[in-house]
Amino acid sequence: MAARAQRTLSHLEWLEAEAIHVLREVAGQCRNPVLLFSGGKDSVCLLRLAEKAFRPGRFPFPLLHVDTSHNYPEVVAFRDQRAAELGERLIVRSVEDSMRRGTVVLKHPGESRNRHQSVTLLEAIAEHEFDACIGGARRDEEKARAKERVFSFRDEFGGWDPKNQRPELWRLYNARIHKGENIRAFPISDWTELDVWQYIARERLELPSIYFAHERPVVRRGGALVPVTELTPPRPGDAVETVSVRFRTVGDIPCTAPVESTARTPEEIIAETAQTTISERGATRLDDQTSDASMEQRKKEGYF
Repeated sequence: MAARAQRTLSHLEWLEAEAIHVLREVAGQCRNPVLLFSGGKDSVCLLRLAEKAFRPGRFPFPLLHVDTSHNYPEVVAFRDQRAAELGERLIVRSVEDSMRRGTVVLKHPGESRNRHQSVTLLEAIAEHEFDACIGGARRDEEKARAKERVFSFRDEFGGWDPKNQRPELWRLYNARIHKGENIRAFPISDWTELDVWQYIARERLELPSIYFAHERPVVRRGGALVPVTELTPPRPGDAVETVSVRFRTVGDIPCTAPVESTARTPEEIIAETAQTTISERGATRLDDQTSDASMEQRKKEGYF
């Protein structure tokens, strides 16, 4: 009998298979993992991958969102809707709760709460005794994230040391930890922004509306488009414009800027993304550009 011809996997199929393998490794090696789900595009992809890894059963972990209470309402509403559709448990912990406990203190009321999510995350990990957090970070986003392993070890204080990580030869992952330590697992670490959008298009995944082109009042400041909101009002001398924009990444309102765009479908966004030369965080995350703490320093303190 003639040997059956083997089909070559496409680029997206390879990435999908690798991510599913990582999710199953986390479920198999870790006692009490959790999947970080914000409602953003990367975590939406993680949910689809988890469906493919574990359905028709329930996910072997709950979902967790660390909410700054300054997130875009469209994204928060989508987060709740998607968790309800899947029938999975969603845990929400707020930076405001940490502020009431006194574990987070802002320098001034208008400071972005984004970097302070690390405190609330570490408190949630301690509260629920999570030994692994599955996140949607990708190496192409930022130079500090490019140093991450797929299984990223964190010490008992939540700290990350890029020089003290475990080898991952032949895609073999080691999740062994002592009590109080933690693993951050990144199933889509090898994906790019273009891969994410191609996967969204292929899987026909729904996203919050702000990922697609819409008109929004903005001011131009320091090369970025700053949306006009109650949290980010125009300053004296600012000229407010109504511009067709979309968000490449979403986070805390005071630190997340849109880009000019007319792309209203995943296919149109794919075409735009293929031509851009600026990373999504470099173009749109104001805290990366203005914070007194680099992404690497924030990660060492427990950031995602």
